[in-house]
Amino acid sequence: MKTTTSIFALALCGALTIGASGALAGPAAPMQPDDMSNGSDQPITDTWITTKVKAELATTKGVESTDISVTTVDGVVTLTGVVASDIEQKKAVAAAQSVKGVKKVDDSGLKVK
Repeated sequence: MKTTTSIFALALCGALTIGASGALAGPAAPMQPDDMSNGSDQPITDTWITTKVKAELATTKGVESTDISVTTVDGVVTLTGVVASDIEQKKAVAAAQSVKGVKKVDDSGLKVK
């Protein structure tokens, strides 16, 4: 299931595309140029940031992304849920911070078991 999740996450973030036949169609163009856009004429939205953060969490080794909820309001990402260790919490925060358009990460709702 992890492989399926990773492929789905990559497809969501634009790293892979899935054709009508369901076949993977290689890397897509980057979605985050330095001008803070998402590759279109539209600015980055909170929904786009949330999707990118979820994809980053899903592909970050040592992070159980299914246990973490992500919400974004005005570029501030809030992570909530339960993680296994302080290291996993730090990895989750770092993954969220790596997404362009994220102004701040609030991990006060992320609890260590």
